[in-house]
Amino acid sequence: MTNARVGAVLLAAGRSSRMGGPNKLLARFGGVPLVRRSAERLAGSGAAPLVVVVGHQAPAVREALDGLGLELVDNPDFASGIASSLRAGIGAMPDDIDGALVALADMPEVTSADYRRLIAVFRAHGGRAVVRASADGRRGNPVILPRSLLARIGEIEGDTGARRLIETSGLEIVDVELGAAARIDVDTPAALAAAGGKVAG
Repeated sequence: MTNARVGAVLLAAGRSSRMGGPNKLLARFGGVPLVRRSAERLAGSGAAPLVVVVGHQAPAVREALDGLGLELVDNPDFASGIASSLRAGIGAMPDDIDGALVALADMPEVTSADYRRLIAVFRAHGGRAVVRASADGRRGNPVILPRSLLARIGEIEGDTGARRLIETSGLEIVDVELGAAARIDVDTPAALAAAGGKVAG
């Protein structure tokens, strides 16, 4: 299915609890808030629609995304963990989508080209396989979930993503090596600084 339709969900609702106060998604990379940089790169993938799930400090995150023309979805239950944000984002996808590219807004090294590569592999596998980024053979993010899994997102709960759902689905899982970008996130002040980010102040 070389024309498989892929939508995208950017998860940007988390509490940044390990940052000790600041919201990592508002930290600046090259003068641009991380959440905006992540959204712009995801928009460069060609996936559509692009839904951003917001929750923690939603007004400030929305402001950082102003003018990008994205679909923003509020997750009032964001404090319960990532599963509620996944459900909110997937729930906003149209019924005729063939796959959903799920990306994390706190991964500053993933590029538009990386996202396009994942989508190309998804299409090359007929739109029926799970396509997952990897780093040196270890599973990472982002991931593309085929339509057959989207209806089961309601089964996950708490602060857990779709990993268990993926690994028990019986579907083919195709890992795409992206290198360190697939595992670098900025959960702590040290990680943020090491990645080149500066806390907004």
